[in-house]
Order: sequence, then structure tokens, then C-alpha cells
Amino acid sequence: MTEQTPPIDAPPQAAERPSLSQALTGGEDRRLKVVAVHAHPDDETLATGVALAHHAARGDLVHVITATLGEEGEVIPADLRHLEGDPALGPHRAGELHRAMAALGVEHDYLAAGSSRLSKPRWRDSGMAGSEAAAHPRAFAGAPIAVAADLLAERLGILLPDLVLTYDAQGGYGHPDHIQTHRVTVAAVASLPERLRPRLYAVLTPSSWAREDRAWLAEQVPAGTGLTVPTPDDPFPPSVVDDALVTHAVVDPAVVPAQVRALREHATQVSVRDDAAAPYFALSNDIAARLPGREGYAEIDPDTGDLIR
Repeated sequence: MTEQTPPIDAPPQAAERPSLSQALTGGEDRRLKVVAVHAHPDDETLATGVALAHHAARGDLVHVITATLGEEGEVIPADLRHLEGDPALGPHRAGELHRAMAALGVEHDYLAAGSSRLSKPRWRDSGMAGSEAAAHPRAFAGAPIAVAADLLAERLGILLPDLVLTYDAQGGYGHPDHIQTHRVTVAAVASLPERLRPRLYAVLTPSSWAREDRAWLAEQVPAGTGLTVPTPDDPFPPSVVDDALVTHAVVDPAVVPAQVRALREHATQVSVRDDAAAPYFALSNDIAARLPGREGYAEIDPDTGDLIR
């Protein structure tokens, strides 16, 4: 009898998804080296904060590499609004990032050459497609992929991670710098000798989780907050995918307090709310988002950039 392949939208139970550490160690008690590659300050905590805090808590060596200072970010607090569009925003966000990394318990540097990786990335925030920032000569989205990948590969060759985390091919929600980060990271890992290649994973959200999160927000977010709670029928970002595409998960509600502390350090970009049963947050778009203590992942083939199914 031929075994039938389950349909692509058949939702695996959470218990069926191994953690990233289980995927790499086979259950052995072995410390890992983990690197997450991100586009802007705050992306690391928003997209992969659970995994970063979880691996730091289990004693792994965790490192974040950031491609830009997020110079084009919109600023939320009124008392910091003067920074929006000002050259001082980038250095200010660098300070936020430094404090957030301490809150997560991870190491950090920028995508740059030599000692400048400790203080300033080679490229800058590209803004959204079609913006004036996108035409800047240092815009990361316009950087030659081979040049940026060589810089990242050099750093990976020193750090020697077991595991690299980044975005899917659409950059999570389509930001040009996120898409470029995916391309550069894939190219960098592919360029490494086979014996040094880490496993490469994209952060994704199972659609069933996304629906659960919206139901939680509808029940928990009080009226009068000034925030929009997404409805079940509102579109999801590209990183929300069929459950069966998400093969691994980091589920650790115990690290949410560390993630919250890190998010609070990104005060120009993130507003954390405490008026519900558990903290939640909003960006400058004033759309409420849950902090569920879980993240989904799927492995990327560095030779093709596609998900391994």
C-alpha cells in the first residue's frame, strides 16, 4: 500500500515540531552556537526574540548581526519624535539595540569590515521601495549581494555557528532590507565550505497560530487603547504560511519577560502594553500584536534559497 502524503495545509500538532536544538543535537545535552542575521535594530527581538532568549537561557552562545541602524524608522514617543528623519536617529537606535542585546543575553555586531563591525554597519536603512532613502548610495537593498555576502561569510567563518536564523524569501513582510538580508544570508552560508556550513532556518508563523493570536487579541485588548485589533479576515503578512510548511518551533513562554525587556529598550519603534492578561505590543502603525512565547521555523537550502520540505 502506497503511503499517502498529507495535504500541504494539514496542521501538525505543536508536539510534532522539534525544537531547533533537537534538530541539531538529536536530544544530546550539547551547547550550540547560534547566529541571527537581521536588517534593522528591533527586528531581532520582534522576529526571533523567543529563540534568542531561549538559546541564551539554555547556555548556548548567541550572536546577532545587524545590517543597518534603521535610520528611516518612524518614531513613536512624542518626546523622541524630533529624531524621526534626523541623522541622530541611527546612533540613538544603536544605543537601543545595545541595551536590548543585554536584555536578551546575547552578543552583537554589525555587518561591516574589521573593527567597524563593533560600531557602525557598512550600509544604511533603505526605507520602503520607491522612497528617497531607497536611492541612497549606501542603501542596503542596493548593495551588491556578493560583497555583502562576503562580509557576512567572513564573520560566520570566525563565529562558526551551528545554526543561522533569518527571514524567509519575502523578508517576513516585504521590506526591501529584509528581502536583501535573506538573499545575503543565503549567499553567505552557501559560500562556506561544506564542513563549516551551519544549518539555516527562516522564521515563519503557522497560520493556525496567527489565527489564535488574533482571537487572543480580540478577547484581551481593552477598548479605548487607540490600537487596531486585526480581524480574522484581515490579510496576513507573507511570513504567515500553511502549518505544514513550519517544521520546527521554539516554544518557551518563560522567556517572554526577557523579550519584553528587550522590546522596551527599542522605545522609538515599539510600544509595549501591560493592560491585558499578558503583555502585547504595537509598532508605529498602532496595530496590536501578541507576544505568545513561540516562534516557528523552517530550514532553508542555501544552494537554492528555498525551504526544505
